[in-house]
Amino acid sequence: MKKNLIEVLIVEDDSRIAEIHQRFIDKIDGFSVIGIATNYQEAVELFEIVKPQLVILDVYFPDMNGLDFLKWIKDNSTTSNVIMITASKEIESVNQAIHYGVFDFIIKPVIFERLKNSLIRYANYSKKVSNLQSKSAYITQGEIDSLIGKNIGVIEDQSQFPKGIDKLTLEKVLIAIHEESNGMTAEHVSHEIGVSRTTARRYLEYLVSEGKVLADLAYGTIGRPERVYLINKLS
Repeated sequence: MKKNLIEVLIVEDDSRIAEIHQRFIDKIDGFSVIGIATNYQEAVELFEIVKPQLVILDVYFPDMNGLDFLKWIKDNSTTSNVIMITASKEIESVNQAIHYGVFDFIIKPVIFERLKNSLIRYANYSKKVSNLQSKSAYITQGEIDSLIGKNIGVIEDQSQFPKGIDKLTLEKVLIAIHEESNGMTAEHVSHEIGVSRTTARRYLEYLVSEGKVLADLAYGTIGRPERVYLINKLS
């Protein structure tokens, strides 16, 4: 097994859905499913044995409430995080999940891109925390804001965007740029997310204007220099 993989425990009473979640996660680099629990006893036993960094958790079980297990996790671990994937749409469930510190809350049926977005944001968050811990025992206000207030991929309501800028496409562009530390050209982004080069450039320039992305010139051996776009780590 590769080193530095984020180990994931799936807690889901429907084994077919759990398998779908596992297949989705297996497609995303940097993650490894190390166990599946279908009831409370299995969940507790597996959690204590494998000590996962991330738990994918449902709300409804025949023998427990997933929100109670979420609370149990937070009471018994300072390092494990939780993404809830559930058919529950009640505002009270969402409110409790947020109160107990859930990293994300996804409604079933799960769309692969939505789960991928969440896992990439978690991987970025985890990497930031690790880097900060290796630097110092203390943290600046800007670093705190970066961790909890401005996670990459979190885009607000569609109504805030100008004509020609779509929320979902913008999220895809952000994710693509964030995954490439050396930056990407508009052409590379267009191939990555399946849009035209012109469309990719329009979204990238919008992100530059918002301060989320930086633009620089890359001088090759042939032809004119190209604009290269990188995530603004200070935004």
